[in-house]
Amino acid sequence: MAKKGKRTLQDYPRPSVAVDTAVLTVLPPERTGRGDDRGELAVLQVRRTGGHKRGEWSLLGTFLHEGELLAGSVARSLREKAGLGDDVVPRQLRVFDAVERDTRGRVLSVAHKVWVPHARLAPVVEAADGGLRLVPVGEVGPMPFDHPEIVAEAVAQGRAEYAKRADPGRLLPGSFTLHELWVVHDAVAGHFDSTEDAFRLRAVRLLEPSPEPPRKLDVGRPAKLYRRR
Repeated sequence: MAKKGKRTLQDYPRPSVAVDTAVLTVLPPERTGRGDDRGELAVLQVRRTGGHKRGEWSLLGTFLHEGELLAGSVARSLREKAGLGDDVVPRQLRVFDAVERDTRGRVLSVAHKVWVPHARLAPVVEAADGGLRLVPVGEVGPMPFDHPEIVAEAVAQGRAEYAKRADPGRLLPGSFTLHELWVVHDAVAGHFDSTEDAFRLRAVRLLEPSPEPPRKLDVGRPAKLYRRR
């Protein structure tokens, strides 16, 4: 060890650094089993295949490799475990640093959140043959480490984002109906107490008309399309 007052980096403990990502989406009404026209905010879980916590469901994560940036580590995790490409852009939540969060040793987790449209995730989950699943955020159940806390923080941040802007996570395509927007916002919020009509009055101020023609519906008049400002 270096002399007192002459310490180097090698004299200090070196915690491991991990990245864990809450991949959020909205299950469409036909996938919720509710039997109504409301969606559900859901998170992607992966079944762990390694020795530690093998078989348990967790968030997508990995350890930071030597010479790797955090963004690169997150991208690698999403690519290798869920087939998501570089067009998916996670945002950092915060560092989770509870001393006993991992029984293997001192591990800091830099948590992230990312929104991904359900249409993009559904085929990925199906192709994983039971290795991935989408679970409503209120039903995630026990997970290893502090992953439930990461989900809770990601949901809180996501709800704050959706309270201010129209579909900031871009879960909808470029043009959409007001009803489609309501389904997404209602799900993210954990279901509004107010009516869909009240939401429409607020939301239309955050939108602009789409140049696309109105969409024909099975019943009623064609629905006008909008897009984000």
